[in-house]
Amino acid sequence: MSLFRKSGTPLPTLYLPHGGGPCFFMDWPPGLAGAWDPLAAWLRGIAASLPAEPRAIVVVSAHWEAPRPTVTTRPDPPLIYDYSGFPAHTYALRYAAPGAPDVAARVQSLLRGAGIPAVADEQRGFDHGVFVPFLLVAPNADVPIVQLSLVEGLDPAAHLAIGRALEPLRHEGVLLVGSGMSYHNLDAFMRPGASPGAESFDTWLHETLTADGDARQARLSAWERAPSARLAHPREEHLLPLMVAAGAAPSDPGARTFHDRIWGTPISGYQFG
Repeated sequence: MSLFRKSGTPLPTLYLPHGGGPCFFMDWPPGLAGAWDPLAAWLRGIAASLPAEPRAIVVVSAHWEAPRPTVTTRPDPPLIYDYSGFPAHTYALRYAAPGAPDVAARVQSLLRGAGIPAVADEQRGFDHGVFVPFLLVAPNADVPIVQLSLVEGLDPAAHLAIGRALEPLRHEGVLLVGSGMSYHNLDAFMRPGASPGAESFDTWLHETLTADGDARQARLSAWERAPSARLAHPREEHLLPLMVAAGAAPSDPGARTFHDRIWGTPISGYQFG
């Protein structure tokens, strides 16, 4: 267990917007070009903003759901190009970050210790909720990454509990990242300037995530009561990674570290701790 002794500086947890498909690597037509540039610049700056270099990263992506919390244990994870209709070159993107079987085992141990059944997947690789943003966050692919699934049913309280169970990782040099989108009504998003509920939900999200820990947890658990909740998230898989990140920092204030309008829609990223 020496690998998991406490480090001097706890790492924050992050909720990052991962964009749309391989958006950062597209040649967008006039009128759409440049929209993703501020988000790309923010992702590139994350590593320098951390108080210490992580020895490994655990990423909860919106694009993997399983019956139980499941972690990747493969030491050489392949990429899953789980988007469609994009140019051929976006299916040739490569990201060769190694896996971290020891960290995956630690994740399972922490979850099971909290009474949360967890299992391993020895074959699965990284979906685009991991490799697309991390091509910018950690372009050298030299930090091991473990991917953790969402749990089918998408219960917010269950994902907050998963985060709470994983809090010790922050003190062991492991960065916990939730990868999703703060607004994910795709039909509306793809019609610039016509994103129903985006403003009111983004305001609620900011008020919620900068509240104290108990109030934050209560509001997140009942997120469907938020203004325009189901307009912003017709299905909540892109919001649930946030619950894990917030749950792992129950006493730490949240701070909005990214905010921009992409095709007129407000999109936000957060840090806890």
